[in-house]
Amino acid sequence: MSQSIIKIKSFELAVLGVSYYKNLIDKKKEYVLSKQFLRSVTSVGANIREAINAQCKADFIHKLSISQKECDETMYWLELLKETNYITVDEFNSIYPQCNEVLKILRSIIITSKKNNS
Repeated sequence: MSQSIIKIKSFELAVLGVSYYKNLIDKKKEYVLSKQFLRSVTSVGANIREAINAQCKADFIHKLSISQKECDETMYWLELLKETNYITVDEFNSIYPQCNEVLKILRSIIITSKKNNS
């Protein structure tokens, strides 16, 4: 059940992230930070999809761990974009909590999977 929830939520996060990226390059003419953000925000869901199709439990945990790192990196880029005034506090607040929710779900799945793998 939680795998499908994480699959849905990570995809929604990626869609929102792509919209942010488009806005950053079109309106703010910001190309460097926004590209880093785009790579990490879309990588979250991509690695979750790979984890769902993992060949073994260790591979599953590894792919989710990569996704967790990418999600945390996405949060970093959002914080930096906010602090450098490329996105407003309202824009930040409209995506950051979603990112944090995905991160918490990933951590929970990883912890549970590791316990069940022992």
